[in-house]
Order: sequence, then structure tokens, then C-alpha cells
Amino acid sequence: MKARRTPSAMAAEAAARPESARAAAPAGQDSAALALALGAAVGLLRDERIDEAEPALQAVLKRWPGQPDALHYLGVLRHTQGRVDEAVSLIREALAAMPDFVGAWNNLGNVLLLAGRGDEAAEAYESAVKAGDAAGGAARGASASAEDTVRALGNLGVLHRKLHHIDRSELALREAVRRDPAFADGWYNLSITLIEMGRVPEGLDAHSRAVALWPEESQPRQEVVRALLRLGESERAARLLREWLAEEPDNPVAEHMLAACLAAGAGAQAAPARASDHYVQEVFDAFASSFDAKLEALHYRAPGHVIEALRAAVGAPEGRLDIVDAGCGTGLCGPGLKPFARRLAGCDLSEGMLRRAKARGLYDVLHQAELMHYLRTQPQAFDAVVSADTLCYFGALDEALAAAHRALRPGGTLVFTVEALPDDSPLPHRLQPNGRYAHGARYLREALAHGGFEMRPLQAETLRMEGGAPVRGWLVAATRATPPGAAP
Repeated sequence: MKARRTPSAMAAEAAARPESARAAAPAGQDSAALALALGAAVGLLRDERIDEAEPALQAVLKRWPGQPDALHYLGVLRHTQGRVDEAVSLIREALAAMPDFVGAWNNLGNVLLLAGRGDEAAEAYESAVKAGDAAGGAARGASASAEDTVRALGNLGVLHRKLHHIDRSELALREAVRRDPAFADGWYNLSITLIEMGRVPEGLDAHSRAVALWPEESQPRQEVVRALLRLGESERAARLLREWLAEEPDNPVAEHMLAACLAAGAGAQAAPARASDHYVQEVFDAFASSFDAKLEALHYRAPGHVIEALRAAVGAPEGRLDIVDAGCGTGLCGPGLKPFARRLAGCDLSEGMLRRAKARGLYDVLHQAELMHYLRTQPQAFDAVVSADTLCYFGALDEALAAAHRALRPGGTLVFTVEALPDDSPLPHRLQPNGRYAHGARYLREALAHGGFEMRPLQAETLRMEGGAPVRGWLVAATRATPPGAAP
């Protein structure tokens, strides 16, 4: 199965894969040697070989102090490590020396966006466009400068949509595709903006242009489908998904989203029991490079919630617990879990996510494994099992809870979040149009009791924002009970 690239202008993605290096050596120095050294370092960064790219870039800066390209790409590397302030400082230092560096302005916007500094990110993207235009990039359609300028316009359009400046989003994206009619990501993001404006036929036309331009291995179309579903356009969404499956009959994303679309009208029994491993891998491998930035834009709160629940259950952090972050993703829970941990493990299906988690340097061990399989192979290995927004890819939770019970020591703590069904729903759980499952409070209490857990009071929380609305969820904390004669 081919990995798919997320067609998002949301930036961290562009930052993680530098397109080119402008290897200009200072006067009197060996520009050929610089080009060779810098190209090798950027190649390592592009391949996400962070441990090798870092010393390679530092070696360039040792030989050519202040070299703007090396400063820029070292900033990009710091961004992938989550060291945002350093990333901003390094890229700004590069721009002070080379203010017309369009790609660096673009990546500065990417990093600022990740830091939640949306207004500054917009200024950086606008500076990228101005620098590109001043250099004549708009007239040189095949040049790197023109490509970076178009990409900056695309980033600006997506950022404006996230900031709810919907008219500005349309203007920026239309300008991007005017300059480069073959800019598939621009058409794709324009389609989402138009659909969110309620201009569905125009949005579908823009979406069709994007699909026609994307190569075979490019991103699936779930964001357009989700935008349609938010507007209640389930028939149109299902038609797009069937067209997608006609092109790619075994595509796990299209299969799962069509099931979610159909389940919206048919109830829980029509839905699969859980999202398939192939679906989870494909979606999260595609989103790995931009995952943190996307969640930052959605005001993602689940990691903070689970850390506070763990603190309430076990007390102040003393570095004495063996903890597993089950479904660790890029390691967003890692900074909060580490102070509690004698040993911190993580597991996830997505190789791309695990690379990001490893770069944080917080986990003692990381495993690429399906959550239930991993927990089953770790009998009584942990004092705490923590899972932020992972069990929302399961309908019935019986097997997952049994696996967690097996992995916990007697008296161990289980903490997780799931999305919440409406209070008046008669269903135990339901597959939603967004592809995630929501669960009812009564079902959670019964499933935990049946699974051998003593549950603390259930907490209603907001997990993130989505489509401008809060996503309601449950924060669950429970203790592994030890009934007489029970097997671990």
C-alpha cells in the first residue's frame, strides 16, 4: 500500500520536507563544497533522518558560520523536534541575512502556526508572497521562487480558513491557483473553503480539479467528504466515496468513511466494530508531519485532560511509575507523562507518528504495534495505561479494556478519552461521519465494570474544536480491580 501525502498547505509538512537548498557560499569560499555539504544535510532532513541531519547541518555552520540556508534548515529540524522557539530564532536569523528567501518565510509561517501564533504566521506567509513577487517569482512559473510563492499563498488561504476569515481564505487560494492552475493542493483547499461557505457546487468543481491533478499516490479526499457531511450533504459525500472506491477498490480510508457515512442513517449495527488497522495506519502516516500543527489549530485538549486525570488518580509526579502511552501518536502526551514515569513506553500503528515521538527524546521504548496486541503481550507490566483519543477508533470496548486489564498491575490506573454520544442517544456507541466512534456514559460504566475496573466519576470535557464547534468527550479514569481468583 502506498503512503499518501496530505494535500494540506498547513505547513509543518512543507517544513519537514525542504524542497531545495540555495547553496550560495560567501565570497572567496568554496561554493561547490558548500553545495555538496548542504545538499547532503538537506537530503537527510528530507528523509527524516534527524539524528544524522543535525550534525551535518552543524558541520556546515561550523565551516561557514552564519550561512543562511544552513540556519534555515537547522530551524526546520528544530521544528520537527518540537523546539519551536529555537526554530523561530534560527529561521529569523537566516532571513536577516537573506530577506528575499521565500522558502524560509514560508517555513517561518509554518513554525509560527505550530506555536499557535496565527497572526504572526499570516505575516510570514504574506512576506513570502511579497519577497517572491519582488524577485519576479510570479513571472517565472517553473522557478523555485514561484513555487514557494504559490505555496505561501496556499498556506495563507488555509490559515485564514482556520482563523474563520473565510473570505480572505477564498481570495488567497484563488490567487494561488490563478498563478499556478496545476496547483492541486490549492484547488483542494479552495474546495473545502467553498464548501464551508455553503457554495457546494463550486466546491465540488474545485475538488474535481484537484483529483484530476493529483498523482496516484497523493492524498485521499476525506476532508472534502467531511466538509460535505458537516453541511448535511450525505448523499453527495457517499457519491464521492463510491467514485473513489471505483478508482481504488481496496482503499481503506474510502471504505471506512463510506461505512461512517452510511452508519449515520442506519445506526450502530450497520457500522464495523472498529476502524481497521489499514485505515488507522494510512490516515496517520499521511498526517504525521502536520499532525501537531493541525491539532494546535483545533485547540486540542485531550493530552492535558489525561495528564490531570492521572495526577488526580496517583498523586504528584514522583518518577516511580511504569507507564504506557497506548496510541502515542507523535508523543503529545509525553511531556506530561514523563515526570510520573520510571519507565515510559509508547505504542502506535503509524511509523510516521512514531518517528515524531522518537524525536522528542522522552520515551524509553517505542513499539510499532496495534494497541490491543501490544497490551496483551505485556502482562502486568504497567502501573498506568494512558490513551488520549485512541479508543475513539473502537466501537465496542470490551477487547481493548480486557487488554488494558491484562497489562496493568493490581491497583493500576487506566486513563483514556473518547468522544461522547448525545445524552438522549439510546445507542451504546456509534460510528460518526467524521470516522470516529462516540460512546454513551452508561455504556462506559457497564463496560468498565464488566472488564474488572473500578471507575472514578466520569468527566465531560471538550476534546478539541472541529468545524468551529466543540467536540464533546468523556474523560475516563479507572483502577484495575483484583477480584478473588481473577486471572491477570
